[in-house]
Amino acid sequence: MRTDSPTATLCSILSPIVRLSLRAIILSGLALATLAASEPDQEAKFIGARGKYWAFQRVVRPASPDVNSTWVRTPIDAFIWSALSAKKLSPSEPVDRIRLIRRITFDLIGLPPTPAEVDAFVQDRSPNAYEKVVDRLLASPHYGERWALKWLDVVRYADTNGFELDADRTHAWRYRDYVIDSFNRDKPYDRFIKEQIAGDEMFPGSHEALIATGYLRAGQEHLVAGNIDPEVSREEVLTEIATSVGQTYLGLTVNCARCHNHKFDPILQADYYRLQAVFGGASGKEIEIATPEEKAAWEAVDKAYKERLKPVSDALEQLAKPYQDRIEAEGLAKLDSKLQEAWKTPKDKRTAEQKILAENAKSQVEPTWDVVVAAMTPEDREKRAQLRVRLHEVEATEPDPLPTAYAYVNAKEEAPQAYVLRMGDPKNRLAPVDPSVPRVLKASYEIPKASVGRRTALANWLASGENPLTARVMVNRIWQFRTGTGIVRTPNDFGVMGDRPSNQALLDWLASEFVSQGWSVKNIDRLIVTSNVYLQSAAPDKDREAIDPDDRLYWRMNRKRLEGETLRDAVLLVAGNLNPKLGGRPVRIPIEPEVYNLIFTEHERDGLWPVNPDKSVQNRRSIYLYDKRSVRLPLLTAFDQPDAITSCPVRPVSTHPLQALSMLNSDFMQEQAQAFADRLVKECRKPDRACEIKTAWKLALARTPSPAERALAGKFFAGGGNAADMCLALLNRNEFVYVP
Repeated sequence: MRTDSPTATLCSILSPIVRLSLRAIILSGLALATLAASEPDQEAKFIGARGKYWAFQRVVRPASPDVNSTWVRTPIDAFIWSALSAKKLSPSEPVDRIRLIRRITFDLIGLPPTPAEVDAFVQDRSPNAYEKVVDRLLASPHYGERWALKWLDVVRYADTNGFELDADRTHAWRYRDYVIDSFNRDKPYDRFIKEQIAGDEMFPGSHEALIATGYLRAGQEHLVAGNIDPEVSREEVLTEIATSVGQTYLGLTVNCARCHNHKFDPILQADYYRLQAVFGGASGKEIEIATPEEKAAWEAVDKAYKERLKPVSDALEQLAKPYQDRIEAEGLAKLDSKLQEAWKTPKDKRTAEQKILAENAKSQVEPTWDVVVAAMTPEDREKRAQLRVRLHEVEATEPDPLPTAYAYVNAKEEAPQAYVLRMGDPKNRLAPVDPSVPRVLKASYEIPKASVGRRTALANWLASGENPLTARVMVNRIWQFRTGTGIVRTPNDFGVMGDRPSNQALLDWLASEFVSQGWSVKNIDRLIVTSNVYLQSAAPDKDREAIDPDDRLYWRMNRKRLEGETLRDAVLLVAGNLNPKLGGRPVRIPIEPEVYNLIFTEHERDGLWPVNPDKSVQNRRSIYLYDKRSVRLPLLTAFDQPDAITSCPVRPVSTHPLQALSMLNSDFMQEQAQAFADRLVKECRKPDRACEIKTAWKLALARTPSPAERALAGKFFAGGGNAADMCLALLNRNEFVYVP
């Protein structure tokens, strides 16, 4: 490109002007934020007409459209029919029974239906046959597991801290189990909010509510081995919390106001720091919740474990000691005499200066493990390797830690004064602010200035039917979860730059129904999945697509691909290997060497990923797999598992070669295909290819094979094919990977 082109010349002239303009915009924004923090009139002026945006208005229950159609069986249908009719569209035909039971079973519990369940539904001709299936699935303990997968995506749950160390969160899993149990028990959503925001304040003495506050610690936390600035670290924690609360419950990008007033929504920079201030008087803490009996039993088991571990640890130390002593002596001899003298002086007799010198000497002469191992004879290296194997075997028997809540609770001291921060820098304070909620939503709402009670006040405001966003945001998540797309397609952003609702009347009706029915998620779920909207076929139609190509009006159901976790669970179930046990500590499964090498450590690389040798434990549902932010399991990553660093309200659906490679060639898929083939032999009880083919189709696809498929399978076997390869092919079919 010519550098002397008119465009380039113009840019060279404008660049300084643009830079000055950007600087002026930033500074004016900061000035406005400072002013807004102390002058309500200026805040009101900033909000202005933008405060009238639909999302900030109180929910008013709309009347259900008066529709004369036999297709309409629920109020949801009436709203959809009315919108379709306005565009001269009509709904699609209902889906057939086999596809329907496959759809509803995957949607509500994340697993495929069994052949017996399919047959029972197909043969049940009672008027409420489908409703009976829905009620059975809503009552299943796997319903909570299915919902938790969605919720944990939004709140960014993982079992580690993230960043370079990515250390374990030993007790974080109790929050995951809390979420599963809450959805299973249909805990009212307003109570669910209160427990997560202020469980320790509002429900003192409740271990469940204490564990629920782990929500406030679900995101990543920058804990590293080196020196960190406490103020910067604290600001990062509060940023994580404010961002999560804004996106999870309000569907607002309040985090965009961290460095300046929001560029699009009527959210002040001061609003952002007021929201942060609500959490300023509390911090993360591990709180033991064990009973005296549990503690006594644990101490006995722990003592026995340490007695098993000590001989192995002592043997390793004794083996290394002569090498370590020799290396230290050689290194010490090369140091200055003062350092040598300080090192040799007994610790209790060292002067203040010698203590410093001794530490200096230690850092120079004390060898790391790899230096010691390199100095060993081959015989001692082999002995050490065997002892390390034994060490990890004993470590695998370490008792579970005492029950502890990974919680967020009030500190003993009052919260420090909060400030608006220039560009989010805790070292650069602007105007002071008090805890509050965004003014555009409810400027008069009072948050106590005292530390205790701030989170309670926020929780009560979030969980109020008067809040214009909370119910709307949650019913939109439910709708998106069940139909594939949200009425608002940006579930975490109801602001000006987010998507406009395709049917605001339906959204508001669902929100008002949600509140009036006691904030019951199961009630909204049932309303949606029993509507004729949900029962439609997902088949394409060119004429309808010409009018509504994105299916914004829901003239058909959306075809959905299984998430990586759901796909893995379905494979395990079909192969007959799924362990349905609920809850408990996260499970590590075998990982590839290339993935193992991603684990960061400053120590030895053996024993970093201890796998339970019990295959039934490894075959737990994917929701229970150990989720390390920096180490992703290939199958789950290939099918778009989120990184647990940013909130993921809607998973992307990509298509690329690694998916096929994982589904065809991975050790997991090869193993499960063989197990599937072995299951066919057991189910058919005798060598019978026809039976095996029929059973394979029913287990994997919930239907019998067509004549053409039977012929193709027969030809495959006649040509020397084996059952495991046929099973692998079935598990790779689009029909298996997609929900109809």
